[in-house]
Amino acid sequence: MRGVYLVTPNWDDTDRLLDVTEQALREGVALLQYRHKNADEALRREQAAALRLLTRKYGVPFIVNDVLALCEEVDADGVHVGGTDISVAEARSRLGKNKLVGASCYGDLALARAAKEQGASYMAFGGFYPSLVKQYPVTTDPDIVVQAKREIDLPCVVIGGMTPENAAPLAARGADMVAAISSVYLATAPGIAVQKFNQLFAG
Repeated sequence: MRGVYLVTPNWDDTDRLLDVTEQALREGVALLQYRHKNADEALRREQAAALRLLTRKYGVPFIVNDVLALCEEVDADGVHVGGTDISVAEARSRLGKNKLVGASCYGDLALARAAKEQGASYMAFGGFYPSLVKQYPVTTDPDIVVQAKREIDLPCVVIGGMTPENAAPLAARGADMVAAISSVYLATAPGIAVQKFNQLFAG
């Protein structure tokens, strides 16, 4: 897992969501996470099922944010859990050893160590910068990436207001994936935005 970790925005327009997502997937995305905090159950099912088909077309792993039942229903490749969701251990127990389980670790190495012990597939740190989508304290020290990669054998995702420019120092510190929402979905040319992120990992 290396490159763009694409996270969907809170868009109710499924056609628009699929169109922009496909533009991004064509350029090479490491992983797609479906996240729509405001959708009702029917819309979540519709969008997740459609995105599942699209990610299969491009051979990209597909995970669902925090809703295990939806993950199972659409046969997603895994789930991402945060501090207020179910535990990594519970997700791993329910999904089995072959699915991905990602863990939000914020700015806390202790959370990352615990996630590793409970069977996480990757650790996500942030926010590093202000986000147009998520509200959180921007207090994560960039050097946590160096510390985490040194002592925890998991891929590292960086989250929070990411652009190709401000993600560069985090990629240089060893981040394996850069999470992007607005910088891709609101870009004039989403595919070019993905290309610019991927250049951070070239070579």
